[in-house]
Amino acid sequence: MQKVKLPHSVDPVKSAVKRSDYRGVIASKDMVRLNEAVVSCDEWVNAEVQFEKDAQGLTVFHGHLQTQVTLICQRCNGEFTHDLYSEFCFSPVQGQADDDEGLPEAYEPVEVNDHGEVSLLQIFEDELIISLPIVALHAEKDCAVSKDDMSFGKIDPANERPNPFAVLKELKRDQE
Repeated sequence: MQKVKLPHSVDPVKSAVKRSDYRGVIASKDMVRLNEAVVSCDEWVNAEVQFEKDAQGLTVFHGHLQTQVTLICQRCNGEFTHDLYSEFCFSPVQGQADDDEGLPEAYEPVEVNDHGEVSLLQIFEDELIISLPIVALHAEKDCAVSKDDMSFGKIDPANERPNPFAVLKELKRDQE
């Protein structure tokens, strides 16, 4: 199958009127922040995006992204591969005013630039970064650090110090 490169920015309204469907790839080397967050990333990010008008007449684009990244395990410091998959559903809004108040909850607002376009590259990169695990860990069975190596022994009880209010307790007894 031939890899068709997707445009980095599109006009969502015009694309929705045409009911455009994009299936292709975006070069991961163009996603600088994603590459800084991982050890390495596949050369291509597979993407599918469909533009349409919904029943309310709102412009909507939705689809999914898929790629594979290499991460550092926070338990053993070893590298491992992780599949990233993200689904999205956006509706373009103009400006940061209260334009997104009328949007259904299923749609995430995305701001268009002065030319009425959205940056697919930026949106896709944001979605993939959000899809990264909060703490990158191997599965326990695949990790070089065993469950026994994760325990660090027993904690000794703290030295008990006398209660500073014990003196008051003694004074109260003396007065009775």
